[in-house]
Amino acid sequence: MIRAFSISQTPCEGFRLFRALRRNSFLPANPLSSSFALKCCIKSGDLLGGLQIHGKIFSDGFLSDSLLMTTLMDLYSTCENSTDACKVFDEIPQRDTVSWNVLISCYLRNKRTRDVLVLFDKMKNDVDGCVKPDNVTCLLALQACANLGALDFGKQVHNFIDDNGLSGALNLSNTLVSMYSRCGSMDKAYEVFNRMRERNVISWTAMISGLAMNGFGKEAIEAFNEMLKFGISPEEQTLTGLLSACSHSGLVDEGMMFFDRMRSGEFKIKPNLHHYGCIVDLLGRARLLDKAYSLIESMEMKPDSTIWRTLLGACRVHGNVELGERVISHLIELKAEEAGDYVLLLNTYSSVGKWEKVTELRSLMKDKRIQTKPGCSAIELQGTVHEFIVDDVSHPRKEEIYKMLAEINQQLKIAGYVAEITSELHNLDSEEEKGYALRYHSEKLAIAFGILVTPPGTTIRVTKNLRTCVDCHNFAKFVSDVYDRVVIVRDRSRFHHFKGGSCSCNDFW
Repeated sequence: MIRAFSISQTPCEGFRLFRALRRNSFLPANPLSSSFALKCCIKSGDLLGGLQIHGKIFSDGFLSDSLLMTTLMDLYSTCENSTDACKVFDEIPQRDTVSWNVLISCYLRNKRTRDVLVLFDKMKNDVDGCVKPDNVTCLLALQACANLGALDFGKQVHNFIDDNGLSGALNLSNTLVSMYSRCGSMDKAYEVFNRMRERNVISWTAMISGLAMNGFGKEAIEAFNEMLKFGISPEEQTLTGLLSACSHSGLVDEGMMFFDRMRSGEFKIKPNLHHYGCIVDLLGRARLLDKAYSLIESMEMKPDSTIWRTLLGACRVHGNVELGERVISHLIELKAEEAGDYVLLLNTYSSVGKWEKVTELRSLMKDKRIQTKPGCSAIELQGTVHEFIVDDVSHPRKEEIYKMLAEINQQLKIAGYVAEITSELHNLDSEEEKGYALRYHSEKLAIAFGILVTPPGTTIRVTKNLRTCVDCHNFAKFVSDVYDRVVIVRDRSRFHHFKGGSCSCNDFW
């Protein structure tokens, strides 16, 4: 009965039955009943109940039961308590692949992404042969590589999949397409996709979404039409990828045409919030801000904070202060305003020189104790991920990096690069001061490190947690031309492929 409740819609009843079992002195609990009770807590997210069961496991002397301890790890992982999950892992007497997978899943869920790669390496190189990565391990490792933009490590996981006869698994192939796409390597993504003996809607969606985020809008539309020819019906996520492709490539007419086909019922999928968000983004990028606002106002469902933020981002790009203030009021009404929203409004004010408004907004943010997220850029080198923040001095090779960055700035200046001072949000006294403040943004440090440590001609791949600023975008364009390098930057919303002084986004992001 406890097991039945653990897979039902009322898992709390299973925990209640377990407590009744504990009170019955004639029916002692065993590891199996404790395990099913833990699964009830996992499904309901009941950490307190799980802690009570953990206490009973200890008092009952069941700590040597590896399967039970693995389930306990899963509880702490689900409740985002990685510290206790690690402690339980250390106490498991005989760890198997499932135990390792639960720990890896815990790290991934708790954004300890680099630790996932470390654990995969440990499993792969286990000299005793007690554990070995399986399908699940590879899936989790590929997700971690996608999150970090760790292409080299992703290739290692791919090689392991091929070498161990796992390449026939459809879910692994789909995840490989997604991983390569999210690392900016569309040629490898297409190679995997092309070799697949079987493709389902997830395979096509991964390919369409990958083309979208890398700026290949027309190719994404071609892939979508090809999918329809094969008789595969799109899912909601497929259409999100398609509309996103139109947005990132500025294909306004095509995007509106697909959206109208959705609304007419052709695909048998009603537009959801994500689809509306893509169209708002499409119209916003095309400077049709009033049309985007009218679309939001006419939605059948209540717009969420993400849609308003999408429009707020467009207001920042096009310097529409009045509409930006209106959008912020909607976010406040939803009680969903975040630090990033105020930063977007700050950017909007500073881009049009409204420094009094900037000062007022900074004061408001201080009063509300709103803390902004620092920009962070990462670059992978031989399987190791190096992270940088603005003005970073923590890297062991910091002196070489700053020397290289100074040299790069000198070369770019000769080539005509001038700092885009509108990207600096502080009202500094002179343009020289603003240019100096922009000099050590995180992606510039990452690019300088990439040039320092890789041979000429090597592609530089950088992942950033925020939207790249105009100045860093210009910087990367000049680097790609002066140093004859392909520079690929994945920011919060899309990829920028810089080559020969131009970007795949056509300066439209």
